[in-house]
Amino acid sequence: MIGDWTVAVRVLIAAGLGASIGFERELRDQPAGLRTHMLVALGSCLFTLVSAYGFHQAAASPSSQAIRVDVTRVASQIVVGIGFLGGGTILRHGGTVWGLTTAATLWVVAAIGLATGVGYYSSALIVTAVAIVSLEGLKPLEKKIARSAKRTEEPSEPREP
Repeated sequence: MIGDWTVAVRVLIAAGLGASIGFERELRDQPAGLRTHMLVALGSCLFTLVSAYGFHQAAASPSSQAIRVDVTRVASQIVVGIGFLGGGTILRHGGTVWGLTTAATLWVVAAIGLATGVGYYSSALIVTAVAIVSLEGLKPLEKKIARSAKRTEEPSEPREP
């Protein structure tokens, strides 16, 4: 069993990391922003804490009935639930698809919350940093690639012989 301070630290770290990714989404005026990402990380962290530590007493009781606890089931259900939530953020308008990055960030934030819940702080911090760099730092590269692709699609002018 872990102490209340450990739980508090894990929950606060999950909230902070989720909020940091949500802040970037908020700056880009995306529908799922600061609060949404923070709440997904918090919920994921709490589900993980309850799964990993909440059933210890029941599983360890010396009753005649054996109780098995599979902590991985909650993790898999978090992935499924966030997939459903993320799917709701994806919209198609004609040939354009919107919301894929938002869905992906919600999925990553859930994983960050899960990692924080079990105490994998370094992996949660590293993934948060890489996510923010990919969202913020790769945007100029993405625009450059898109401009280059548009140039190759434009028909070239016929040359004089």
